[in-house]
Amino acid sequence: MDFDLSEEQRMLQDSVRRLIAERYDFAQRKKYMKEPDGFSRDLWHRYAEMGLLGLPFEERYGGANGGPIESMIVMEAFGRGLTLEPYLATVILSGGLIRLAGSEAQCAELLPRIADGSLLAAWAHAEPQSRYDLCDVACTARRDADGWILDGTKSHVIHGDSAGKLIVSARTGGERRNRDGIALFLVDADAPGVQRRGYPTQDGLRAAQIKLSDVRVASRDALGEPGKAAPVIERVADGALAALAAEAVGAMAAAHETTVEYLKTRKQFGVTIGSFQVLQHRAVDMLVELEQARSMALLAAMMADEPDATERRKAISAATVQVRNSGRSIGQQAVQLHGGIGMTLEYKIGHYFKRFTAMETLFGDTDHHLAALAAAGGLIAPA
Repeated sequence: MDFDLSEEQRMLQDSVRRLIAERYDFAQRKKYMKEPDGFSRDLWHRYAEMGLLGLPFEERYGGANGGPIESMIVMEAFGRGLTLEPYLATVILSGGLIRLAGSEAQCAELLPRIADGSLLAAWAHAEPQSRYDLCDVACTARRDADGWILDGTKSHVIHGDSAGKLIVSARTGGERRNRDGIALFLVDADAPGVQRRGYPTQDGLRAAQIKLSDVRVASRDALGEPGKAAPVIERVADGALAALAAEAVGAMAAAHETTVEYLKTRKQFGVTIGSFQVLQHRAVDMLVELEQARSMALLAAMMADEPDATERRKAISAATVQVRNSGRSIGQQAVQLHGGIGMTLEYKIGHYFKRFTAMETLFGDTDHHLAALAAAGGLIAPA
């Protein structure tokens, strides 16, 4: 198979990497964290000017008709810079839900606003009791004369505190963990009955807990057919895992490069510590882990749009297991090889490790995906 990027994809890769190198060194990142939203609005609009925010959308919605490979390229560059902007929350998650489940009118109204940077959106799906079960939804949606009334609590809504629009999952029928009976609704973040409590996450990003009390939603603001949202939710979650795998690979590559450079300059006993063979071996181990993760992240990107849900989920789970194991290994090695400075907030290497750790809990931890893969009979089914 040909894994080479096309000329357009290489141009995209070069432009995004150049932007991150110029605008996202560690000192700049710390400055962006102190801004009111916890990220740079100026850079967000710069992403829009470059076409990154509309990358997965059709041209008629202001997009570029990009696919998972283009998203992989962008997320890998963002991983290198440890970016703080809500690309995953707004473009990958919310944009994916609207693109796959929305009506023509909803897509025409919302996707161009995401593409031009004027709309930030967040997916309010996880709940305090749901853990990693995508179908565990206790938030309720009951019929009203003019639409729906939503009640419930959503936890760890990524960038939910800065979003202007929320996509809320709620149950219209069935038991709490039933696959059927889940619906998606577009909700204004400042609508009556919506309470948001924002907080920083350990990796420097932002999230929110959201409480909905008698929130009224018009019938036209339901995304797709009410009660039939589970397949779309699973597909978007798989796409997000593929994007996170690419981001993790970018962060791993940067952590490895930073560590090798440190080994070349740090002196102990009058010589650079990189001259010690045992440390060279550990740097090589990091490189092996990186290349294994890169291969599986590419598999995840290739399978993210696979219509066969079973095969798609097997590939995504296998990639997630490898990428997260590699991320933990590389993070631990990087911190240990840096010594005491690797544990400080003032130095960037520990922040890569924090991001690896935070990503391990999104859409299922390593054990969850390993169990799912084992239940499915492994990545390659027996003949």
